[in-house]
Amino acid sequence: MTELERVKNKIINSENLETILAEWNTNNQKIVFTNGCFDLLHLGHVDYLAKAKDMGDKLIIGVNTDESVKRLKGIHRPLQDEQSRLHILASLTFVDAVILFNEDTPYELIKKVQPDVLVKGADYKVEDIVGYDIVCEKGGEIKTITYLEGYSTTSIEQRILKSR
Repeated sequence: MTELERVKNKIINSENLETILAEWNTNNQKIVFTNGCFDLLHLGHVDYLAKAKDMGDKLIIGVNTDESVKRLKGIHRPLQDEQSRLHILASLTFVDAVILFNEDTPYELIKKVQPDVLVKGADYKVEDIVGYDIVCEKGGEIKTITYLEGYSTTSIEQRILKSR
């Protein structure tokens, strides 16, 4: 298998999600879930995602579709299309799977994944994290990670626009 095939195999859809989750659960692997737009992958994302992976055995990332990003961030976003964002995330060695979702929140996806650990940034109150109820009901954990200061796609975008 080529390296590109390995990357592409990490990009999953709702059809093969159940199969992958069943395998991981059969092997008693702790599943960590996080989500986001991940537009312009930067050091802050790498730091956050590596720390999320350290909380379990398998890291699955829900990625907002282009349509969803536009609704959440405005018509000027995303800066990179969803296929680029999926492939870039899937190329990270510590990422086990990436999957698109089109809703404004990953609630339905979290229902399907039933992660053992749900991770978001520390700017969220734990009880306000989408999927908190699902993960708590199954006895899972909700964790927050402090963002690496100075790194965000929005701040990068603003610096670029200021320099013009």
